[in-house]
Amino acid sequence: MAVSLQKGQKVELRKSDGSSLKRVIVGLGWDVAVKGHSIDCDASAFACRNGKLMNSSDIVYFGHLKHSSGSIIHTGDNLTGAGDGDDEQIIVDFSKLPQDYDKIVFVVNIYNSKQRRQHFGMIQNAFIRIVDAESNTELCKYNLTEDYDQMTAMIFGEIYLRNGQWKFNAIGQGTKDSSVDDLAARFR
Repeated sequence: MAVSLQKGQKVELRKSDGSSLKRVIVGLGWDVAVKGHSIDCDASAFACRNGKLMNSSDIVYFGHLKHSSGSIIHTGDNLTGAGDGDDEQIIVDFSKLPQDYDKIVFVVNIYNSKQRRQHFGMIQNAFIRIVDAESNTELCKYNLTEDYDQMTAMIFGEIYLRNGQWKFNAIGQGTKDSSVDDLAARFR
């Protein structure tokens, strides 16, 4: 049974039998609150070393779908947020992730938010979930429930390495960043 997380809550990522995970699917989803409108949200992952984003090649997003190590793969861009379930997915293969990486941050920004006058107050049912890719078992899910009116980007959560174990931290921090580059600057 998946753990339902609250903002700021941390959980160790393990299989149901307690063994280490090899691959996870990070699913991000959202719905547009106003019918007839579409909002193009873009999910991204920042692969960090010593807790910092060291290089722009460590950003995995719709314009760079695969990390050079092959350990982080973005499955593609959803331009509208339409449909049920995950709107975008990022797959993390811990067995391929180079050992000097210790954190992966998951963010979402609204594409051209300022020009389109769109913000997260126009979005509902936003979530991030972690799924064991081998068994397709949902391990944890974090539903964003706060009011993010006027926020144009979101730091959803992070997977980080602590004492040899991968953990997930539900962050849920709204920002007024207008692009993935603006979000990335926070982690450099």
